[in-house]
Amino acid sequence: MKKPSRRTALAVAGLVTTGAALGAVAARRRNAAARSVVAVGDPSEALLAEPQVLHDEVEVVTDDGARLHVRAYGDPDADVLVLSHGWTCSTEFWTPQINAFAEKYRVVVYDQRGHGRSDVGSRVFGPDVLADDLAAVLAATVPAGRTAVLAGHSMGGISIMAWAERHPEQVRDRVSGVLLASTGMDNLVAASTIVPLPQRAPRVPVPVARRLMGATVPLVASPVTTRALKYVALSPTATPAAVAFCEKIVLGCPPRTRGGWGVALSALDVHHGLANLTVPTTVLVGTADRLTPPSHAHRLAAELDDAGHLEHLVVVDGIGHMSSVEAIDVFNSELQHLFERAGRLVRG
Repeated sequence: MKKPSRRTALAVAGLVTTGAALGAVAARRRNAAARSVVAVGDPSEALLAEPQVLHDEVEVVTDDGARLHVRAYGDPDADVLVLSHGWTCSTEFWTPQINAFAEKYRVVVYDQRGHGRSDVGSRVFGPDVLADDLAAVLAATVPAGRTAVLAGHSMGGISIMAWAERHPEQVRDRVSGVLLASTGMDNLVAASTIVPLPQRAPRVPVPVARRLMGATVPLVASPVTTRALKYVALSPTATPAAVAFCEKIVLGCPPRTRGGWGVALSALDVHHGLANLTVPTTVLVGTADRLTPPSHAHRLAAELDDAGHLEHLVVVDGIGHMSSVEAIDVFNSELQHLFERAGRLVRG
């Protein structure tokens, strides 16, 4: 596939992608936790189909009066899985995980503020908003005295780190394990590999990237948009089904939401939250991720390893930013592992 031009790639990076943090720090290695590189094949198209499991609508109203759209699938008495999606996505992004887990677990998904069916509210977009919204969802969906496995993709992972930074007392009370997928903690645009520049060339200036990420131009489905989305957010080997699935979700994001959160994401720093993730935490990334390259995942993992809470660093060969869609089996296996890990801890 012919690569989009530099200008096209930059524009799509700001307008289409499910944003994430991009780091420029060299990878650090540790021996304390398992690290693996896994090659995967095509995703299961069956898991991309609309869920047939019944769900409950959960009423969640934030302190500023914003209503968050929250859905809970499966048995209310089962162990809880809470999933937090990324920039420009919605609850539908978690379809493969809902289909895989809702028969056995209580699967909770929510639209981030301004996305999907959730209100924009009156607060200025930023990490504190992500943190407080996640806290509200957890309070409404995780029964007292129980804990959940919590997973976040891209901005959803940032939400988890922001929540841990802002509400450290809730971490062990609310969750038993965390999966941070295709995400990062700071330097959101400092080392993007979306535009293939020479090694010594300067990166895209942050002010320029911030303007692009904050753009509110409506997106229209077209072959150009499809190719650009695949180039930026998925891998060259992503299946047509995976690309179409992601494109439908991303194009459904309101332009003002996309732009508002794009500006907020371009300058945030939530690295202090990692120290508060005092439960087993796995980091997952694809080797073909242009938005959150593996070097950034290694930095996350090193911080968690230093604190003694890194469960796994999983590097998935040939997979792009949409890891939960392109590498469904690997992603779901890590979620299942966290449930099993929590069960072993409970049994002592």
